[in-house]
Amino acid sequence: MLVDDHAIVRSGFRRLLDEYENIEVVAEAGTGEDAYRRFVERRPDVMVLDISLPDTSGLALLQRLSARAPDARVIIFSMHEDAGMAERALEAGARGYVTKSNAPEVLVQAIRAVATGELFLSPDIAHAVAVSRYAGRSDPLKLLSTREFEIFRQLVAGRAPAEIARALNLSAKTIANYHTLIKQKLGVASDIDLMRIALREQLIDR
Repeated sequence: MLVDDHAIVRSGFRRLLDEYENIEVVAEAGTGEDAYRRFVERRPDVMVLDISLPDTSGLALLQRLSARAPDARVIIFSMHEDAGMAERALEAGARGYVTKSNAPEVLVQAIRAVATGELFLSPDIAHAVAVSRYAGRSDPLKLLSTREFEIFRQLVAGRAPAEIARALNLSAKTIANYHTLIKQKLGVASDIDLMRIALREQLIDR
């Protein structure tokens, strides 16, 4: 199953995957809600999931899927090449992480590996994770829970609290409380400081 909000991207990868034996695209979705509904209906062997969706995020959807089906095999397919993002995705239940800068064949390798129960990281992410751990780089975002991290990402992406609340099915007051808690955990006083952390951790482009 392919989940990406860009129809052209889905179409391109559908054509690619159709060329390989024993791989069939049984469903597509462009939003988190549609993806969840189609997953429940079709129960695909593997889901390829973009981390950025218009109504929610891949991480939030991944948590929801994992709660319903702990054996779900999901590959995050993302533009983010940060080791911290990949580690968050794995903690949330992903079985693979492939960045969009890789050759299409790498995604095919990931699908085959994850379908057989293996974990798969694209070479660039595997390298980034290894370097991060070897260097002992301090990651302040590890102080945040998965839910806090997701809200942090949406805040630094410029989403309004009311918009985040709708996407995550939470109240605006709850988002405000999370907002305050995130700043406390990261030891900062303003949203500008949150942006600086996001830039340093390569969660947003400069």
